[in-house]
Amino acid sequence: MTQTLLKEQLLRHLQGGEAFKNVEDLLEDISYKKSGERPVGLPYSFYEVFYHMVYAQKDILNFCLAESYVTPSWPKDYWPTENRAETKEEWKSLVSDFFEDRNVLIAFIEDEKTDLLQVVKHGDKQSVLRELMLVIEHNAYHAGQLAIILRLLGLI
Repeated sequence: MTQTLLKEQLLRHLQGGEAFKNVEDLLEDISYKKSGERPVGLPYSFYEVFYHMVYAQKDILNFCLAESYVTPSWPKDYWPTENRAETKEEWKSLVSDFFEDRNVLIAFIEDEKTDLLQVVKHGDKQSVLRELMLVIEHNAYHAGQLAIILRLLGLI
């Protein structure tokens, strides 16, 4: 398989919706007010899971492309301290950050200079392909959790 075909597949999976509901659709089903509710029996809200997705995606993006990189503290830095955004504007900013960072990843994949087998900027042995697959797998895993939360809240 050529890198061009592999990049096309990565782009489709990064944007989601191949085998599950994409993030855009999941976000349409939740309001700011409902985003902080924790369904009975779950230790996290839609906001908390989505915050984690945004943070992890940004971390991987920085690991691949930033001029300097400091490894965040796990798990403290990857999860919010509150179960909801303080304001509607903060919620909208989080949503915007997710898509802005995803667009940077898309441009990175589409760049003809990007070699999927190359070690990433701050990596030891981690290839571009490995890091992109990590974003795709992580977002897909948590998109499933978001769908469960929506179902338990009676929103889908």
